[in-house]
Amino acid sequence: MNEPVTLTISGSIAIINVNNPPVNALSHSVRRGLVECFAKASQDNRIEAIVLYCSGRTYIAGADITEFGKPMKQPSLPQVISIVDSIEKPIITAIHGTALGGGCEVALTCHYRIADKNARLGLPEVHLGLLPGAGGTQRLPRLVGIEKALDLIVSGRKVKLPEALAIKLIDRVFEGDIVKAGIDFANEIISKKLPIRRISTAAVEQPEAAMEYIEQYRRISTKKHRGLEAPMACISAIEATINLPFNEGMRVERKQFLQCMESTQSAAQQHMFFAQRQAANINDLDKATPVRAINKVAIIGAGTMGIGIALNFSNANIPVMLLELNEEILTNGLDSISQYYQTQVAKGRLSEQKAKQLCSLITGTLSYNELNDVDLVIEAVFESMNVKQQVFSQLDQVCKQGCILASNTSTLDIDEIAAATKRPQEVIGLHFFSPAHVMKLLEVVRGDKTANDVLATAMSLASEINKIGVVSGVCDGFIGNRMLKGYGREAGALLLEGAKPEQIDRVMVDFGMAMGPITMSDLAGLDVGYRVRQERRKRGEFVSNYDGAISDRLVEDGRLGQKSLKGYYRYQENSRTPLPDDHVHKLINQIATELGYEQRVISDEEIVKRLIYPLINEGAQILDEAIAQRASDINTVWVFGYGFPVHKGGPMFYADTIGLENILHDLKQLQIKYGDIWQPAPLLQKMALEGKKFCDL
Repeated sequence: MNEPVTLTISGSIAIINVNNPPVNALSHSVRRGLVECFAKASQDNRIEAIVLYCSGRTYIAGADITEFGKPMKQPSLPQVISIVDSIEKPIITAIHGTALGGGCEVALTCHYRIADKNARLGLPEVHLGLLPGAGGTQRLPRLVGIEKALDLIVSGRKVKLPEALAIKLIDRVFEGDIVKAGIDFANEIISKKLPIRRISTAAVEQPEAAMEYIEQYRRISTKKHRGLEAPMACISAIEATINLPFNEGMRVERKQFLQCMESTQSAAQQHMFFAQRQAANINDLDKATPVRAINKVAIIGAGTMGIGIALNFSNANIPVMLLELNEEILTNGLDSISQYYQTQVAKGRLSEQKAKQLCSLITGTLSYNELNDVDLVIEAVFESMNVKQQVFSQLDQVCKQGCILASNTSTLDIDEIAAATKRPQEVIGLHFFSPAHVMKLLEVVRGDKTANDVLATAMSLASEINKIGVVSGVCDGFIGNRMLKGYGREAGALLLEGAKPEQIDRVMVDFGMAMGPITMSDLAGLDVGYRVRQERRKRGEFVSNYDGAISDRLVEDGRLGQKSLKGYYRYQENSRTPLPDDHVHKLINQIATELGYEQRVISDEEIVKRLIYPLINEGAQILDEAIAQRASDINTVWVFGYGFPVHKGGPMFYADTIGLENILHDLKQLQIKYGDIWQPAPLLQKMALEGKKFCDL
């Protein structure tokens, strides 16, 4: 087996090459090889400078994820970097592709950095609940200043070359052969007798101003990164660069790193890192399954959801035809798309030319006959089985053979929709989340007759339009909305029993949710749930008072949520800030009295359990029925589709941290008080008794 790190000599230049495909990750063998090669180059009297570069498609892209959770083999990355930092010969590193995490820390230890025009650098450890642990928090502030270092490390964002040059993270841009560029720069350094620029010996500029900035930044970050430990640990480590010598600062960084590494939050965020990647793997689908070409897409419906879905494809440079039978709605929809792109230009996210090009990819039509050459149609009309079946029957007549017919339904039976066509094998669910051009999740619903290549195409397409695709089986509400029923049910029950909307929302925001369930209902539109409940009633299904007694009354009073500036809360024009409404408080009290509920003071702890435990219990049932492939898929749905806190790892990971035996005990107590609606799922009972965890499945 070839060594992943090799040393060659060119004149007085030592050339160290990392070749550990696919991404040159810092595995144990790479770390060991770096130590050996740098030691040889340092001890060889013929060598005047050292060039470090990587083969393949990228520079060192970070840690070896296969080593996560395993005992660290020596040498560790901090040990490697300490050795490199001690070398008394100029070290030049040539960067292409991405230099992330540990790769960026290696680059920072080198004395000079050159990069090609496509290079990107960053320290994204915060997204794993960690901070850079090999000197990144100590070197970057000394190189680019406290303000920029805080921005890059706490956000974890990647830096493209123009910015990297501007902040002096990169010294020079090169074109052409990477080895030649490195050698040429090394010879220039030797001939000009340029100094060794060891970042660890530099000091942070203007320490008093830097300390003031950090204090202000910490106050802002406490609100912005609510409940997250890693961003605050990053700030503390960076703060150490101001008043402490480098080696003492490194000890602060190491202490913060180890505290984060041992935390539940980091375990949760690392779980989610792997979960979103694992979601792409479909257990019974051959990875060699062919994928259909999607060169043109049609969207049925030019409402808010249809517009959002269309933007996903235009932003991915895929032409879109937007069909709407109402000319006024179509015109308004196309105007909204134009306004969206104008806003992107105004915010500096797109050039005028690029915005026009992307906007031109979306065209409108009033006729189904215009859809005869598209490769994929996504229906985004009212959540009514009758309406959707009419649409699919029409699509079946006009769309070419091989065209994939997708429904954006959030609850309805895909197999029943497919039955309206003569090609059920071409039918699939593509459930986008609102706002569709922003939310990362795409629930891919596999019908009973959905062809394998249709499923494979849908999952591939999810990645192409920058979504995280998760496969669900067919059931009422699929994964996310099926679980949401219990969450919404208990929110309604808590209101009837005495909790106010603002208390429920505050408790859930404090828990870490992006927003509370009441605010979320107002944002989605109370009429959406109203129509779903009406459909369920038409099908003869029971709808409890918890599910709709209050919300139905609000809708019938014209309170549809944010879009009508009143729902559970009041809203001011052009504002999403919910304002408590005494009228709603009185209405809730009135409905509670009518239905015979005695209102009481409800604790925050009870609210958390009443809202989160139904998610866990229903998730267990979904796993047992094989609606979801794995617990991590459920976590992915809830983190990326419903705002469940990533630092709690999704509902099933959170259940594991609480302990299934503890949850089972509480569910039984709730069952005694409220009835069999709280009956523990058989799988949860079994796993609790066996001492197992969901995320080990």
